[in-house]
Amino acid sequence: MVGAGLSGVGAAYRLQTERPGTSFVVLEAREDLGGTWDLFRYPGVRSDSDMYTLGYSFRPWSDSKSLADGAEILSYIRETAQEFGLDERIQYSSKVVAADFDTTTSRWTLTVEDPRTGDRRTLTCTFLYSCAGYYDYDQPHAPAFDGAEDFAGTVVHPQFWPETLDYAGKRVVVIGSGATAVTLVPSMLKGDSAAERVTMLQRTPTWISAVPGRDKKAEKLQAALPAGLAHAAIRVKNIAFSTAFYQFCQRRPQQARKLLTQATTKILGDPELVAEHFTPSYDPWDQRLCAVPSADLFRAIKNGRADVVTDRIERFTREGIELASGRVLEADVIVTATGLKLLAFGGIDPHVDGRRVELSEQFVWNGAMVTGVPNFAVCIGYTNASWTLRADLSHRLVCKVLGWMERRGHAAVVPKPDADLTPQPLLGLAAGYVQRSIGAFPRQGDRAPWRVRQEYVLDSITTLRTNLARTLIPVTPVAPRASEQLTPVDVSQ
Repeated sequence: MVGAGLSGVGAAYRLQTERPGTSFVVLEAREDLGGTWDLFRYPGVRSDSDMYTLGYSFRPWSDSKSLADGAEILSYIRETAQEFGLDERIQYSSKVVAADFDTTTSRWTLTVEDPRTGDRRTLTCTFLYSCAGYYDYDQPHAPAFDGAEDFAGTVVHPQFWPETLDYAGKRVVVIGSGATAVTLVPSMLKGDSAAERVTMLQRTPTWISAVPGRDKKAEKLQAALPAGLAHAAIRVKNIAFSTAFYQFCQRRPQQARKLLTQATTKILGDPELVAEHFTPSYDPWDQRLCAVPSADLFRAIKNGRADVVTDRIERFTREGIELASGRVLEADVIVTATGLKLLAFGGIDPHVDGRRVELSEQFVWNGAMVTGVPNFAVCIGYTNASWTLRADLSHRLVCKVLGWMERRGHAAVVPKPDADLTPQPLLGLAAGYVQRSIGAFPRQGDRAPWRVRQEYVLDSITTLRTNLARTLIPVTPVAPRASEQLTPVDVSQ
């Protein structure tokens, strides 16, 4: 397994529990576990899904705080790994830089590099499972701004937040309007290190919804029921609500727009402000909805310590940012919360018998395995609900596939796509970070089991009931032609 974040630890638990005795290792490129929650250290970093469903079903989240801080989530992952002995399965500073499957031996050969020293070693395995998500941890989306070298202040990106950054009493401009930006703005106004003022500069508005900081219904259930039963009831409640709201937005977009607009106007008390800065042109959930706990962003704007500007950047100046309208935003610190870059399978570039597999020509089966790549699976979470809900289904599906292969005597299998599948993008979101990179990913089809649905209830019913023999086929070894000599993968490129 590749990646020791929220998904990798969950996958390790499932494999250890459902297939006891299986030999496995978790390869982690960084020097600690946690993935996203170890990497991102900017002020206020937190979950944007409720922890009762983002947390593991086998280790209930017991705090009443629904949206948890990054440090709390990191501790939760670390404690889970320690409790079940999964931390002993992790090899740190182990980045997979090449992966080649040999159909004659039905084995993967992995080239693993220590990012600190550049030293490389080789590992082999029969099955490879990428749990590294689809974000590029090394390079964020960082557009070039004219005049950036002229700015006299400090420019930082949230993905590489410097621990020594001092913004106390300073003027801060946060470029962006996504989940990171709406988290940063109120967080940089708290405590002894609070900024003097924070401005959120956005090119276009984003749908933002205020949510309770604590789940009072969850607290009542926890007080009234045994821990396990309370956790199950809270998960069912939250899954039902998030699914219903998503479907409502998809089926009745105009009513959803009205509902969100009215809720924001009620908090801010300024219809013109809401119309200009918090009413996007796209419909709710065409892009991921941003959640702000206890309306902290709106409260910061209402009390006058934060503001939002909707305009385009002309250039950076010595004093700050010159906008297309001619206005200049003066700043001491500029935070470029301009988004993430997608990277397929944590950068793993799979080869089969020495030949590179063109991922953009492949299909994803049951949201987990990929055509053209034997004995390989990926963990892809939901975009409209907690990532872990889908991830856990994929972990259990991989365990089922391994058991089925063992019973059938198959050394290697690969999904076989239907001939008449209509290719569609793997992720259906219209967000810029998705549209910029999705062409490099495998595709989904127009029907099951090739459709990557955003419907947990349906997936929970059907995924583990999939007829494996209908769509998974044994792999036939590929012998090189007389005129063609296969060469090893050049891992230096």
